[in-house]
Amino acid sequence: MLSCQLIMNALERIAPRRLAEDWDNPGLLVGSYAQKVERVLVALDVDDAVTAEAIERRADMIVAHHPAIFRGIKQLRTDLPLGRRLAALLTHNIAVAAAHTNLDVTHGGVNDVLAAQIGLEKLSSFVITSQEGGVTESIGRVGVLPAPTSIEDFARAVKERLCISHVRLASAAARPVRRVAVCGGAGADFIDNAVRLGADVYVTGDVKYHDAQRAVEQGMHIIDAGHFGTEVPVLPVLAEHLQAELASERGDIEIFVTNTQRDVFDVII
Repeated sequence: MLSCQLIMNALERIAPRRLAEDWDNPGLLVGSYAQKVERVLVALDVDDAVTAEAIERRADMIVAHHPAIFRGIKQLRTDLPLGRRLAALLTHNIAVAAAHTNLDVTHGGVNDVLAAQIGLEKLSSFVITSQEGGVTESIGRVGVLPAPTSIEDFARAVKERLCISHVRLASAAARPVRRVAVCGGAGADFIDNAVRLGADVYVTGDVKYHDAQRAVEQGMHIIDAGHFGTEVPVLPVLAEHLQAELASERGDIEIFVTNTQRDVFDVII
């Protein structure tokens, strides 16, 4: 077994907390740095299904992308979902950590994985968050496809490469696609940034009607591949990074990705 502290140290090397947005809540959220960890479950959310899975698979720790505790808690009621989950986690001595916007920004994190998954090359920064010592950090990435394609063909390719049931496409006429901006999760706030950077299409999730309308009016396509669909590809990569970072530590550790978590919008009728 390894200490939770060693797991957190590895997570810090993968996705430094300094990269997180000020409003975010990454880090160790449940448990103690001193507790022993032998089995780690990697997930997108700490929901009821993942909590039950962690208990069933005897995980000692969950490393999630979305923080299990996000805003201040004024009460801990076990008749409500959050309180019920926290009680179950504490009862089974399962620690919980999160790497959220820091995993979005870090190199090799959410957005690099998303860009690679949909076939982008020559990646560059999107929405810059910091520039220090010659190193630029950004939320999202901009890249190019190996060859121009139609927006319809690219939308189908995104759906297939992300292994999701559907995407939503807002098409800006017959503009071919070569330059692509991506932002995993909810990236509609950055539509104007993508337009200014000359993106032919912007791939993100959680796009509202008027946001998509604004993009199309400015001549840029939108592909909404869902919050879940644009972020879940990072999970096996995060598990691999953790395993590699901990390989030199003295102690056995097993790291595995959730097999129960599903997109809440996974059914089309």
